Amino acid sequence: MASRVGNRWKFTKEWEKAVNALRVDCECEIVLTGSNARLLSGELTTLLAGRYVEIQMFPLSFDEFLEFRKDSGEDIHKSFDAFLRFGGLPGLHELQASPRATAQYLNDVFNSVLLKDVVSRNNIRDTELLNRIIQFIFDNVGSTFSAKNISDFLKSQGRKLGVETTYNYLDYLENAFVIERVKRFDLKGKKYLETQEKIYAADVGIRNSVLGYRPSDIAGILENLLYLNLRQKGFRVSVGKMGTLEVDFVASKDEEVLYVQVCYQLTPENLEREIAPLKQIKDNYPKLVLTLSDLMTGDIEGIKVRNLVDFLAEPIANF
Repeated sequence: MASRVGNRWKFTKEWEKAVNALRVDCECEIVLTGSNARLLSGELTTLLAGRYVEIQMFPLSFDEFLEFRKDSGEDIHKSFDAFLRFGGLPGLHELQASPRATAQYLNDVFNSVLLKDVVSRNNIRDTELLNRIIQFIFDNVGSTFSAKNISDFLKSQGRKLGVETTYNYLDYLENAFVIERVKRFDLKGKKYLETQEKIYAADVGIRNSVLGYRPSDIAGILENLLYLNLRQKGFRVSVGKMGTLEVDFVASKDEEVLYVQVCYQLTPENLEREIAPLKQIKDNYPKLVLTLSDLMTGDIEGIKVRNLVDFLAEPIANF
């Protein structure tokens, strides 16, 4: 069923059939938007098979964030601090940088997504348990995990949740674009691993609105931002495993591969530890270490060390 409101159409039951009818009867482009990955599932996919292009929308990348703030007069480092704290939702830039309004906006967006696309859609009754799972995930961005880790954590708090049910909750959150799950890739065996994946928040501002911004979490937040930036630049991303060592990100696009490590403060003391996984990789694809330590930038045995802020600020169109 469909009804027209102004110059827009409002669909209720069997809306996918109405969309298909419009496609057949009208010479027009149809844009469908939704906040859940299940939009292009079921009958809609059958009706529009081969006739649609799916475009996943991300929060603003840092270069887009800078474009919104270009008239503010602030330097790039102050803008980056704001990006770390508040993330990349475009609606932030209508709030005139009011901290209270920003916090309320992020909280409202999170609660809206949680209630509409997670709780209601999946008939979840125990919202308090769901919130504990979300807090655990956001508190451990960038750390390898298993569903058993979450179950054990809840058990320590007097709550029981089976591993299978935990995976269901993770699916619900991923379908609602609250989180993204990243598999590990064995660089020696050339295969994806089924255990110890990583989870990142779909927006660090949402993550910080749930937990509060804590400077002690900076390493995980930087890793989260870099993951999102690689995805925004069109890369498929996995976590690399090289024996007992780990490469933060293996990013691939077309026939190209990029290996990336991110390190908050790179020093002579931790330099070898950070580049060791990259030195084990013998192919000729680019290898990067990204850091906030300007004094450590340069080239080390073919591994480029660059400033993380500069990398994030590069326009997506360049990739």
